Amino acid sequence: MFLVLTVLLLVGFPVAFTLLGTALFFGVYYIGWNFLNLLPIRIWGIMTNFTLVAVPLFIFMGVMLERSGIAKDLIESMGRIFSRLRGGLAISVVVVGALLGASTGIVGATVVTMGLLALPTMLEHGYKNELSTGTIAASGTLGQIIPPSIVLVLLGDIIGVSVGDLFMGALIPGLLLVALYCLYIFIRSSIYPHEAPPITNNIENGVDDSSPSILKSLIPPLILMIMVLGSIFAGIASPTEAAGVGAFGATLLCIFKGRFSLKILKEVSESTCRLTSMVFIILVGAAAFGLVFRGLGGDFFIRDLVTHIPFGKWGVLAIVMGIVFIAGFFLDFIEITFIHIPVLAPIMKSLGFDPVWFAILFAINLQTSFLTPPFGFALFYLKGVAPPQVTTPQIYRGIIPFVFLQLLALLLVVLFPGLATWLPTVLGD
Repeated sequence: MFLVLTVLLLVGFPVAFTLLGTALFFGVYYIGWNFLNLLPIRIWGIMTNFTLVAVPLFIFMGVMLERSGIAKDLIESMGRIFSRLRGGLAISVVVVGALLGASTGIVGATVVTMGLLALPTMLEHGYKNELSTGTIAASGTLGQIIPPSIVLVLLGDIIGVSVGDLFMGALIPGLLLVALYCLYIFIRSSIYPHEAPPITNNIENGVDDSSPSILKSLIPPLILMIMVLGSIFAGIASPTEAAGVGAFGATLLCIFKGRFSLKILKEVSESTCRLTSMVFIILVGAAAFGLVFRGLGGDFFIRDLVTHIPFGKWGVLAIVMGIVFIAGFFLDFIEITFIHIPVLAPIMKSLGFDPVWFAILFAINLQTSFLTPPFGFALFYLKGVAPPQVTTPQIYRGIIPFVFLQLLALLLVVLFPGLATWLPTVLGD
């Protein structure tokens, strides 16, 4: 089943129909028509899952914020704050990526926006192509780990843990990634000053004179972060309810900025509908695939296989993380989440690992799937908006250090589980 699925995906068949078609063929051929009686029950369970209501609401919030111009204002303001530092423009892109990740969580919108606005400025001021593209692509993926994140909602539902706990657990690892990115940029620009020169000629009146506009750009996303994450962490709202608050708050911010219109609302609603439909049709296909996989005894086969891996449960953890990382070269995070995680998560639970901890490990690992060629979506997004002088090999070379930084963050969370478990424990109590 996995071999047929992988071949069809690499050939280019749509993910949802490949999952569903493969499941139907193997199910009917090996189990019989009776297995179809269970399929509607599985699909009904998915469509009536209250937790998954957060998915379209978070998507709506992200698309609405992208159309409101908050990303553009953030990039311009952060560029002024950090412009006097060596590597300051790149550091400002990382900070903006983190703020947008906490506000929107949509990688495509973040990468495209920063690629359009920040990349030409970085190149104009003498930044090396590889450093510029790598910083933008990596920063755009921060929304996958910094809450609120759609992948954390999906992981919480599949693994069976509280999405609120995952949001709290992912906060420190997300900030750790931001710190690693900024530290790397600072060190690299100090060693190779010609790759990231400081900018001193683009500030007309000094940073102090632009403070009101900087605050004006920072306050909207910070308010939204407090509304969404604060309501969850304080126990006032569930993640699904907080997603509704976020969608409403993003609409209010768009109104306050004077950019709201029925045309914008229509475009945002259509984008939300398309993205949500894509997620849920894949989810339905994955449910059918998982049903047949278990019906054929696949879960027992995998469990028996991993129990013979040397070095005990830590050897299993290393193999599982390696499988997810390699899968990220060929599949995107949604496909990996729906295909691999339902099989791998029960194994990790049976070995006694903390479910919140390994869910965060999965999330950090899944983030690399956006950056690893040949099918890294952040690379495609960035290449689509990059100037002609930026080549695909330059983009590929640019992301290599950031992939290693993501793997370093993964290793640190493995070695120090408290990075992912401390905050849920403290706030949960």
